[in-house]
Amino acid sequence: MLRVVVEAARGLHKKTIGTPDPIATVIFKGEKKKTKSIDSELNPVWNEVLEFDLKGTGLDSSSYIDVIVKDYETIGKNKFIGSSKISLRDLASGQVTSLPSKNVDLVTESGQKTGATIDLMIGYDPPANAAPNPQAGDATDAGGGGDETLPDGGQRGSAGVSSSSGQKLSRAQSRRRLVNKPQDFQIRVRVIEARQLSGNNIKPVVKVNVCEETHRTRIKRGNNPFFDEIFFYNVHMLPSDLFDKHFSFRVYNSYSLRADSLMGEFKLDVSYVYDEPAHCVMRKWLLLNDPHDSSSGAKGYLKVSLFVVGAGDEPPVEKSDSCDDQDDIESNLLLPAGLTLRWATLSLKVFRAEDVPQMDDAFIQTMKEIFGGGENKKNLVDPFLEARFAGKKLCTRVIEHSANPEWNQVLHLQVKFPSMCERVKMTVFDWDRLTGNDAIGTTYLNLSKIASSGGEIEEEHPGNGEMPSYEVNTGQSEVGFLPVFGPCYVNLYGSPREFSGLPDPYQDLNYGKGEGVAYRGRVLVELSTKLEGKADKTVDGINSDDILVVQKYQRRRKYSLCAVFHSASMLQEPGEPIQFEVSIGNYGNTLDTTCKPLASTTQYSYAVFDGNHYYYLPWVNTKPVVVVLSCWEDIAHRLDSVNIILYISHRLQSNLELFKLSILAKVSDNELVDVWLKLLTQLVEDIESFPTPELEGRSNLTSLDIQIKKMRDSALTNIKDGARCMREEATEIRDTLPDLESWAAKLKLLAEEPQNSMPDVIIWMLRGEKRVAYSRIPAHQVLHSAYSEQACGQDCGKIRTVFLQYPMDKNEGLKVPVQIRVNMWLGLSAHQKKFNSYSEGTFSVFAELYENQAQVFGNWGTTGLVGRHNFSDVTGKLKLKQQYFMPPRGWEWEAEWFVDPERAHSTEADAGHSEFMDEVYQNETRFPGGEWKGASEPFTDVNGEKSHNPGEFECPPGWMWEDEWTVDDNRAVDDEGWEYGVTIPPQDMPQSWVPAEKVYHVHRRRRLYRPRKRAALPEGAAVEREDQGDPEGWEFASLIGWKFHRKERLSDTFRRRRYRRKMAPEERLGASAIFQLEGALGIDTDEKEKGSKADATKLFGANTPTVSCSFDKSHMYHLRVYVYQAQNLASMDKDSFSDPYAHVSFLHVSKTTEKLRATLNPTWDQTLIFSDVEIFGDPKTVAQRPPDVVLEFYDNDQVGKDEMLGRSVCAPLVKLNPGMDQTPKLLWYPIIQKGQKAGEALLAAELILKDESGELDLPLFPPKKSENLYMVPHGIRPMVQLTAVEILAWGLRNMKPYQLASVSSPSLVVECGGQRVESAVIKNMKKGPNFPSSVLFIKVLLPKEEMYIPPIVLKVIDHRPFGRKPVVGQCTITTLEQFKCDPYIITAEGAMSSKMAMMASPSKHLSINMEETRPLLETQLDEKEKETVDWWSKFYASTGDHQKCGPYLKKGYDTLKVYECELEDVPEFEGLTDFCTTFKLQRGKNESGDEDPTVVGEFKGSFKVYPLPDDPGVAPPPRQFRELPESGPQECLVRIYVVRAIDLQPKDNNGRCDPYVKMSLGKNTIDDQDNYLPNTTGPVFGRMFEMTCFLPQDKDLKISVYDYDFLTRDDKVGETVIDLENRFLSRYNSYCGLPQTYCISGINKWRDQQKPSQILESLARLKGLSKPKTEDNGTSLSFNGKEYTLAEFENREIHEHLGPARERLCLYVLRKQGLVPEHVETRTLYSSFQPNISQGQLQMWVDVFPKSIGVPGPPFDIAPRKAKNYFLRAVIWNTTDVTLDETSITGEEMSDVYVKGWMPGMEENKQKTDVHYRSLDGDGNFNWRFVFDFEYLPAEQLCLVSKKEQFWSLDKTEFRIPPKFIVQIWDNDKFSLDDYLGTLELDLRNLVPPAKTPEKCSLEMMDDVEIGTPDKPVQAKSLFAQQSVRGWWPCSIEQDGMKVLGGKVEMTLEIVGEADSDERPAGKGRDDPNMNPKLDPPNRPETSFFWFTNPCKTMKFIVWRRFRWLFIGLVFLTIVGLFFAIMLYSLPNYISMKIVKPFQ
Repeated sequence: MLRVVVEAARGLHKKTIGTPDPIATVIFKGEKKKTKSIDSELNPVWNEVLEFDLKGTGLDSSSYIDVIVKDYETIGKNKFIGSSKISLRDLASGQVTSLPSKNVDLVTESGQKTGATIDLMIGYDPPANAAPNPQAGDATDAGGGGDETLPDGGQRGSAGVSSSSGQKLSRAQSRRRLVNKPQDFQIRVRVIEARQLSGNNIKPVVKVNVCEETHRTRIKRGNNPFFDEIFFYNVHMLPSDLFDKHFSFRVYNSYSLRADSLMGEFKLDVSYVYDEPAHCVMRKWLLLNDPHDSSSGAKGYLKVSLFVVGAGDEPPVEKSDSCDDQDDIESNLLLPAGLTLRWATLSLKVFRAEDVPQMDDAFIQTMKEIFGGGENKKNLVDPFLEARFAGKKLCTRVIEHSANPEWNQVLHLQVKFPSMCERVKMTVFDWDRLTGNDAIGTTYLNLSKIASSGGEIEEEHPGNGEMPSYEVNTGQSEVGFLPVFGPCYVNLYGSPREFSGLPDPYQDLNYGKGEGVAYRGRVLVELSTKLEGKADKTVDGINSDDILVVQKYQRRRKYSLCAVFHSASMLQEPGEPIQFEVSIGNYGNTLDTTCKPLASTTQYSYAVFDGNHYYYLPWVNTKPVVVVLSCWEDIAHRLDSVNIILYISHRLQSNLELFKLSILAKVSDNELVDVWLKLLTQLVEDIESFPTPELEGRSNLTSLDIQIKKMRDSALTNIKDGARCMREEATEIRDTLPDLESWAAKLKLLAEEPQNSMPDVIIWMLRGEKRVAYSRIPAHQVLHSAYSEQACGQDCGKIRTVFLQYPMDKNEGLKVPVQIRVNMWLGLSAHQKKFNSYSEGTFSVFAELYENQAQVFGNWGTTGLVGRHNFSDVTGKLKLKQQYFMPPRGWEWEAEWFVDPERAHSTEADAGHSEFMDEVYQNETRFPGGEWKGASEPFTDVNGEKSHNPGEFECPPGWMWEDEWTVDDNRAVDDEGWEYGVTIPPQDMPQSWVPAEKVYHVHRRRRLYRPRKRAALPEGAAVEREDQGDPEGWEFASLIGWKFHRKERLSDTFRRRRYRRKMAPEERLGASAIFQLEGALGIDTDEKEKGSKADATKLFGANTPTVSCSFDKSHMYHLRVYVYQAQNLASMDKDSFSDPYAHVSFLHVSKTTEKLRATLNPTWDQTLIFSDVEIFGDPKTVAQRPPDVVLEFYDNDQVGKDEMLGRSVCAPLVKLNPGMDQTPKLLWYPIIQKGQKAGEALLAAELILKDESGELDLPLFPPKKSENLYMVPHGIRPMVQLTAVEILAWGLRNMKPYQLASVSSPSLVVECGGQRVESAVIKNMKKGPNFPSSVLFIKVLLPKEEMYIPPIVLKVIDHRPFGRKPVVGQCTITTLEQFKCDPYIITAEGAMSSKMAMMASPSKHLSINMEETRPLLETQLDEKEKETVDWWSKFYASTGDHQKCGPYLKKGYDTLKVYECELEDVPEFEGLTDFCTTFKLQRGKNESGDEDPTVVGEFKGSFKVYPLPDDPGVAPPPRQFRELPESGPQECLVRIYVVRAIDLQPKDNNGRCDPYVKMSLGKNTIDDQDNYLPNTTGPVFGRMFEMTCFLPQDKDLKISVYDYDFLTRDDKVGETVIDLENRFLSRYNSYCGLPQTYCISGINKWRDQQKPSQILESLARLKGLSKPKTEDNGTSLSFNGKEYTLAEFENREIHEHLGPARERLCLYVLRKQGLVPEHVETRTLYSSFQPNISQGQLQMWVDVFPKSIGVPGPPFDIAPRKAKNYFLRAVIWNTTDVTLDETSITGEEMSDVYVKGWMPGMEENKQKTDVHYRSLDGDGNFNWRFVFDFEYLPAEQLCLVSKKEQFWSLDKTEFRIPPKFIVQIWDNDKFSLDDYLGTLELDLRNLVPPAKTPEKCSLEMMDDVEIGTPDKPVQAKSLFAQQSVRGWWPCSIEQDGMKVLGGKVEMTLEIVGEADSDERPAGKGRDDPNMNPKLDPPNRPETSFFWFTNPCKTMKFIVWRRFRWLFIGLVFLTIVGLFFAIMLYSLPNYISMKIVKPFQ
């Protein structure tokens, strides 16, 4: 962008007549821009900005502009005045970004000077990609190349795209972990401060809007306000919805009520913050700008911290840096300034759309047609497109009645770039006049995929610090590019296309929520990005050239798609016949009339039972084939690249899985190296040998293709080089895993193709006419490529297994509608010959029709066919005749019509069953009250249809009867089996039945049944095919529309038979001939009158030819599935367990495992054998892609339906010859339920090909468990070893009631590997919840391999009256690794803490030596010390806040350890569970049916697992758990120190809360409500509480923080629970932390009960070591074989508080033993309303002292510090250079100056000087003192301000505000508002040094502090250190966006403490006591007074001084006038006297 500011011209020549009207024109590269003309002016001032868009190319050294000044003429040509040419060489060189051109001479056309000059200012923003031109002119050293930083901080040379896309990889992964279900999130926004806001005397307020909720800060004053407020937003929503939301920060000026009060704003996506590390952005500056003015610069900066906290996330702690006040805004901006300022225009060209479905009702249409209008039904849609990005939206025009609209419009979206928003959302809507617009479909353009910052290639590596990273950095950053896309079609998906007038249940899919289930059209769009430059119109037409260019992108080629369905199994229920439809785009959609009819559906078939659980479609050897022909653009170059990268990626992925498995299975290093080397070698080879295709000469190329190709190539090269490098250099193989995984992820990312215009292939399952389930398969996966084998899709021409899914499935795939195996091939019709090499079997094509007959009076004929035709299609509705059939072009008949009965349609009821029940109902009727007689139809089926007499039933061949006919009395019937009812005509049968007879009943029936069973075949007999039914090929049905069966029954009234005729292609093409089929085969047209409405779908779809693929040969296989065990299943029953079993399905067979009782970790140990499985097709292809074995796990329920536990899929190992020596290996497969992992199953399967003879040496049958139950054979099952499991069962805690009764006498059952052991019963839970005898022992056979080890299951059983023993809780411990130990290494550490050891030891007499009393003097010294040093000094010294801790560290005192987490989470203390671990006990599904199991209690205990010798003669190893502490109750004293809380969740409307602490321990509670702290979210409590309790009953200490409310109930903010028993039992001595030194006085006085020496002795006894020995008066000590001396620990100065040497040394030794040090822990508060989200944190610690040992030392005093009272005395002496704002009556410029001052936060204590009236030179004299008293915390350097926020507030709020002093100069006006002249803001901690004289005082002084001058130490700049300072400071005021001087003020600033102020008093103003210093009244010039109150002075100074000559003149004139007047007055008298002379 080039900006030319035309300022002014001077000295233009006059015209002959009049003055010229000058107008200036600037010309740059042929582009002209003009200013306005100025009338009649020789020195015109234009001040206009003319902008030239550089269109992405930078200036070069020869660039120049022409400036021409002309005289503007309204009529005729403007006259030339002068011109000038200005070179832009300096701008091009990049040395400067602006070029001031002053006094440039204007010359005539011949080049002579005219004497006139012009002033210009030229500014230049280089385009994003233009590197500056260093060789411009002679400026060769013009700033090194492409990385020069612009003045506004942006990197020039990068493409100006945010680096955010560089983190795409890790980002996507961080989001992937979130389950997409609504969940809790907490968003925290902390607004810290703002800087450099524009405007004068403003009152800024910040409004933050997130998720439609707005919070605002308090209103502050000044341009640099300090807010420090935190807002919480709690939301419960889908993560995907949350990531589309954004943060909006707006800063308003609250003074102004006008619309322009918005000062600046900033927007940011929530997802941006979530993707940052730790999901937060900490203390970053946001650059605010004006949303309405794109050219304006920064409007100020706002510093914020943002957190997005999900469930389970721990928000990081904010550390404020001490140097934070001077922090550098530029380097800490959230986005670099140079980038944020770039406005970009995303131009989205929307050309046209196709295939938009019907959206409006045809009602009006029908009306038109009635009145003779004829129009097409498909055009019932009025589409328009809406694009949304970053909160802006634009729409194209609406095109009415068009399914293929052409908009040809461009939408210009103005956005800030790089944007924080990622997706452009495009939705096509159907415009409706009356109702709301309906969405047709939605698609997204993801900017991160169509733009690149160039950062992806050198992506920072997720290395772990010291680990080398194997990314090779080639420095090729030129792969960055701006967002660009297309021209390319994007496809829309959404709900099914069929239009119905009813509301669409799948409407949400059209808005892009969820996976669209059908194709809904496509839109041709193009996106380009232009930096800078603003589009004139937001929506504009596209010019015709562009429309022509885009034509070439629409060239179509024909594609052929063939799908052969091999099997459809795992149907859950039979029912109507099923067919499959395959479509790509609109082609093949049978219910869409816009395309030619295609053979895109399979024939209908009925499902058959598989004999166990599922149903399947009996296609046997004739597989249905579907053929779809379609036309699309040829984008092979894109999809080939995708497939090649996917090919490399899949191979890497499978090698990676193998590598991970090898690491898990702990194989030897050599084997591991082999696997690893193979992986790397193959990766390098793959990348080298399979390059992506070159783009030269390809059609449909777009610029994005070229950019992506560049990016892919460089990324692949990087990976290749990285792999080579890794192969050479890696030392530790296991550490390379993260790198390898990141490469795999990167390859996946590279394989994403944004411009994929080929629609997905969609397979639908139709049941009857209804769409039931679908699957979407991306076209590239089945696409054939001529480029190379690797470029073919992974499933092209291969059989793949597809699980269909229900549309918008609420249960997320809990049930599978059907599993199909389908072989698909998609390729250009030009390549269709290639299909032959992929196809198996023979393809045949038939035309078919049905002959229908009905039975009337025992004769079959056509008379009774109601509404049916004699010859019709399969539905019976469409009339056909044989002679109408015409073969399609290219085909001919091969044979005549023949009868061919359909096998898949007619199914007998017993098909697939091995046992069957024949049933018949016997019916009787009577008149009311009469006798029962046989009914007219004595025997019927359940529906009342006529049936046989029981005697007439024959047993079918192959079956045998199992029993005689029996009356079924197992139902609601009387004892003879009858049920009764009343028949209401016209029905011939009652609607409801009752079991008791009443008089009015007229009908009764009973059910007779007889079971039969399939007879076992004699050995060696072949399976005889069932007889073929009727010899003439008829099939029969009882009624039209009923299911057909093959054998005639008495009740049949309808029959039909199928005729087929085979077709063959004219020229033999092989299998690919089927692609020649297109169009219907022939329809009876003469029957259809022209006008009748024939439904087009019926005309088309029903009569396409049927294609099938028949296999002449099938192979028999033998399948074995080994189901060993499962673990971590979901518990589905109330008793905390499930009763699991599994259905194992393979193709059309399935079996069920045995049902196990009450376990979540079932071990079935079962082999399922499927002896004869028939599979068609070549065994080699089966071996490559065997069908999957699918296991569905269920929970067996006695009552109700079995519930699904999940599904697992496992591929069998295929053996084509049984002698292969491979054995399958058991592996863990995940069990998936609703998309989530719900356990794992240990499985394996093998599929063995039987040879032709059927004689085959199958593996031996495994051993049987029982009849028909086989075990898993040896060699496959895991190897086992005899193992000991020792269980320390310590006790149970917090048991919840079970079935409303509390758990009182529980015992524990432990099960492991089939063994179980039960503990003794706890007599009374209330009195003692520990088990009486603690150690249990079991011997068990456990697998040697770690991955097979079964879990330990704990069950707690309650012993209740009457012998009931319910399971009241259970827990599964999956990994035993942590409990494994070597039994011969004796460490007695597994026992107890030293304190417990002391209590466990035999009781000696306890003597406690109290310290001798201390002299009085020391106590006084202590008091003195407490003033400078307190516990908080120690705390701040430990957290690193050295400025707050005073002289503490210098004295050499202890510090403590501040843990940022709970003490239990510190790794080195093992969760304080070293003695015993706490296991949560759970119970199954709760009453409400929620899935998550509930925690019902805790078990405390531990385990030790170790191998036992196999030889019984060898002595077993020693037991592990011994020397256990006493398990009885202990009375303890507990001290709880609560230090402070951090970031509490606010509970009041003002965004604050009034927190206080509440404790409960056992039955005791402490409520600290009286000491609540008002209005704060970071309270400093500083409280210590003492309580007593009995352990273990009262083990849980619950600390809650509440929010105090005056009227309503107090709200709980959150709570935390501490297990005191663990702290008490842990061997880390966590009951009381060890300090660094042993002090006997001072603030660190020893507080434990025992001295260090006693603790060390008990530790020695506990570890089984000898007692520690001391020598040399306690200065050396030997312990555990080591010598310690005091000298090695004490090298710093020794202070007076230390105790005796021996104790000190013992303490130092103790601190070496890894015990818990003196500490403060940070505990997270949680609340029940957002269970896993932090509600704030509490810093605290706990000490626990057992009373039996003695009295502990004195507690610490941690009361909070008090603020000190200070006074700021500011004496305002003088002002000078004040802006003169008024003009007096007499025309002088003057101001009535006064000065106002205050300290921020204490605005109500504003003070003013008196007014210096009539200052004529800007000077003012005041000698006036301001006195401000304030509370100050010296340690924290903040003022403490307490004030009520509103007058109705109950409490004062405490604010901590930096100490600042603000001075303003004002002009006093009596009758209007005072005028503001300037302001000065001084930070008292970092004072700007004043100037000694007013001349040296300037605004530059103030700029230094912004940068932070390094010359003085910070301390010295503080007024608190200097005490007093005097001098001159400048005041500034803003004019036209610039700061200018508004005046200078001379002041003395002095800080006085409270004591000093009493000694040296001083009054405000000049009031008494006027001293220190004494202020004399100011010596003001006599001219300074107020005219209204001083009339005399007014006369003297204003009137007399100015107008005295006038006065003198007036007096003179008056005297003269009077003289004349008197003369005139007396003249007549005189004259008359003269004449008359009366006295004469």
